[in-house]
This record gives sequence, C-alpha cells and structure tokens, in this order.
Amino acid sequence: MAGVVLENVCRRFGAHAAIENIDLTVGEGEFVALVGPSGCGKSTLLRMIAGLDWPDEGAIHIGGREVTGVAAAERNVAMVFQNYALYPHLSVRQNIATPLTMRQLTAWERLPLLWRGSAASRARRSQIDAEVHEVAQALGLGHVLDLKPGALSGGQRQRVALGRAIVRQPAAFLYDEPLSNLDAELRTTMRTEIADLHRRIGVASVYVTHDQVEAMTMADRIAVMRAGRILQFDSPAQLYAQPSCIEVARTIGTPCIGLLPAKVLAGDGGLSIGLHSVLPLHVGQSAGADVTVGFRAEHLQLATTDAAGTLPARVLNVEYLGADVLVHVAVATAQPGHSEARLVVRVAGIDCRGRTPVKGEWLGVGVDLGRALVFDADGQRIDAMPHDTALRQQVAHG
Repeated sequence: MAGVVLENVCRRFGAHAAIENIDLTVGEGEFVALVGPSGCGKSTLLRMIAGLDWPDEGAIHIGGREVTGVAAAERNVAMVFQNYALYPHLSVRQNIATPLTMRQLTAWERLPLLWRGSAASRARRSQIDAEVHEVAQALGLGHVLDLKPGALSGGQRQRVALGRAIVRQPAAFLYDEPLSNLDAELRTTMRTEIADLHRRIGVASVYVTHDQVEAMTMADRIAVMRAGRILQFDSPAQLYAQPSCIEVARTIGTPCIGLLPAKVLAGDGGLSIGLHSVLPLHVGQSAGADVTVGFRAEHLQLATTDAAGTLPARVLNVEYLGADVLVHVAVATAQPGHSEARLVVRVAGIDCRGRTPVKGEWLGVGVDLGRALVFDADGQRIDAMPHDTALRQQVAHG
C-alpha cells in the first residue's frame, strides 16, 4: 500500500464533528487537492496526515505504513505552509539544508566550528551541501544561496520552502494553501512550477486550497469538502461535467454555474421556468416536484427576444475579458423568494465587436439542453435528457 490512505477518519471538538467518517486514497505519484470553504475541515485533515493533530477514530497510512499514533517527526512527510516558515537568520543554503542537518548530523556536528575537526563530519557536510546545491539549481535558486529570506521576493521564498521539503525525499508532500500570500501573476507562475515539480519527483501530494482554479489546474483528482465530509472525489473534468450535487457544481467552475429554479410539469411536459418559459427536459420526477437546472456559461447563447426556445432575460452587467465577454443576465422565475435567477453567458470576444449587449436591455438566452445539469429538491443531481433524446431511446427499446 503506497501513497496516503485514510480509513474512516473522524475528528471531533466537543460536540462539533470537524471531520466525519472520511475515506481517502492518494496513490503514489498522485496529486490530490482538498477544496472547500473556510471551516469545511480541509486543513484539519491535512494536519492529521502530518501528525500535527490526531483522529478520534480511524487509521492513517503513509507509504504503506500505519502512522495513526506516530509523531510528526517520524512520519517522513514534508509540509509547505502559506507563510513559508523560513528561518530569517539563516541563509537560503542553510534553510534548505535544515532537514538534512537535523537528520544526519549529531548535535555537536551542527555547531559552526567543531565539525571541522572530523573527516567524517566534513564528508557528511559536503554531501549535504551537494544535495542542497542540486535542489537549489532545479528551483532556480543557485544564485541566491547565500542570501537571507528577507532579501528574497515572495516567489523565491516559496521556492526555498519547496526546496527544504524536496531535499528530505519524503514519502508524501503536504501543501497548506502555499500560494495564498502571492499576487495573482506570481500565483499563476508558481502553480505551473509546483505541478512540474510534482511530475519530476513523483511523490504522493495533498494540496489544501480554497481556490478551485488552483485545484483544477494542478490536481489529478479533487476532493470537494463541506462540513467535514467529502461530497465528491474525482478528476477535475468529471467534477465540472458531472457534479454529484449542487454544492459541487457551485464550487467547481469559473464563472460560477447559473442555477434556475423550476417545476416538473404534468405528463412529462418538461420543466417550467417562470410563467411562460418551458425547458423540454425529461427528468423522471413526479409532476409538481421542485428541481434546479444548472447551465455553465459556455452552454448558453445570446439570441433575439423572439427566438424560439429561448429564455427572456435582462442584461445586468457585461464583463469584457479580451478573448471572452461574460454577459450577466437575470431570468424571471415564478418561485417564491426567487423572482429572478442569474445566469452568465460566455461569448467569444470577436462576436461582440459589432454590438456588445447593453445593461438593462432584454434579449433571449438559448440553452444547450444536452449539457443541462438538474438537481432535485435535496440538491442531488438527477438524470436529465432532452425530450427528443428520451423519445428516441423509448423507440429504440420499443
């Protein structure tokens, strides 16, 4: 058994269950992200893997060894924090070397001068320096090895923290929101660097973040968490296209999925949106049932208000992003407490050069029924298909 494995892990603080019955397997060489809002339990889960906190129930395995009751120092994991956790009085070289000096040198050998009198100590020091230099070169830090952290940029400091983790050759890497203190441009660069680094090293990695873009662009699989539970654990593509519930659909994807409250019409007549709009979708629910229909921005199109099969909508805002334009619209609904529902339509920038929609105007929104995501009253995704597809399947099964 390799990588990181959690079996039925629970963690409670009094009556509050921070982590509840979680099973999670991170394969050797796999990069897994934990995503969710503050307080969902993702950092608590990471701390338990690291040995900084203890589960009340369940077992934790790292590299095929059970470590549930093993101290953090004995787990052979490397953790990278959002605040870098560097020693300000040590040079870059010394910061990266710290795990090796603590592991390979005796207390007296760590003293500045005493180690020079022993050939064995000098040999160990030389080997440590060679390993540090190799890691520093791989991270582009070779020219700053003798500088202190205070003289480095935020990106360089994060690389030093990564170097200190890599040099240990751990059984698992743990990342606790390591990019949250960087500016947007640097975050993008560091995402690529961490992903490339992971591919070269090939060690099981668990990455905690509240930024779903980080998770989508870096992880092999993502665990979406809420209230101490994992709602869905899957690939980024599967989470985006086939979310298990409405909370996962809201969490994954930029811009956020548009959601329309609807009712199931009698005789499988489709879904009513507002007073005059009907979506011809077959959902297999009883007449009068409340459902929610979700559409991604790229599965919607702008049309004229009189175009057949479109939803009448009022333009709320227009965001010009260069290659894309995001048109925010409001669709009238008939649900109590939901007089309007908001959608975002992604339009290619070139398509808007002639005429950009204007705030306040009315237009039609066409929908791709084959891409619609439908959720029941409890927020769980249910099967849905356009009426013509359902009819073809009925005829085929005859």
